[in-house]
Amino acid sequence: MDKFTKLTGVAAPLKITNVDTDMLIPKQYLKTIKRTGLGVGLFAELRYREDGSENPDFVLNKPAYRKASILVAGDNFGCGSSREHAPWALADFGVRCVISTSFADIFYNNCFKNGILPIVVSPEDLEKLMDDAERGANATLSIDLEAQEIRGPDGGVVTFGIDPFRKHCLLNGLDDIGLTLEKSSDIEAHERKIATRADWL
Repeated sequence: MDKFTKLTGVAAPLKITNVDTDMLIPKQYLKTIKRTGLGVGLFAELRYREDGSENPDFVLNKPAYRKASILVAGDNFGCGSSREHAPWALADFGVRCVISTSFADIFYNNCFKNGILPIVVSPEDLEKLMDDAERGANATLSIDLEAQEIRGPDGGVVTFGIDPFRKHCLLNGLDDIGLTLEKSSDIEAHERKIATRADWL
């Protein structure tokens, strides 16, 4: 998993509350267990018209936001089913951070396992960040995970909280497999110990 230390990128304003995982990645894209290639399906029912052409009114289709790496979104982001394809689709599109006032628990946990930083802020701070994001091409935010700060285009700073263990994992690029591999020497020592006690195994 890629490390998350600092991120400076375009922030797209997504003024929608209760964005569920079916909205993030519709069911027809769930036929794969690969983490790549799902970016095309991100917000598919909002990004595309019935004939397959792009919906020019959707924020991620607007020129200023096509390469957005940050989403500033409404309350209760990631609700609905527990599909891990949702953070996979975000990551494949290029989104590394989502900012909201609240997240559904399973989606929130899945983000950390896939190198995405979900940031919870107050309604007042979200309003400021949403205003920043609405500046189009000038909607650049800088996120410093170590300092736990979000800097706006005018230099304003919003601080955020995060669980220390999750912060450690993101800073070091550790998903569940990476955490296990950190203990590989201990695991090998344990296996050798077991082998001497029970050589019949």
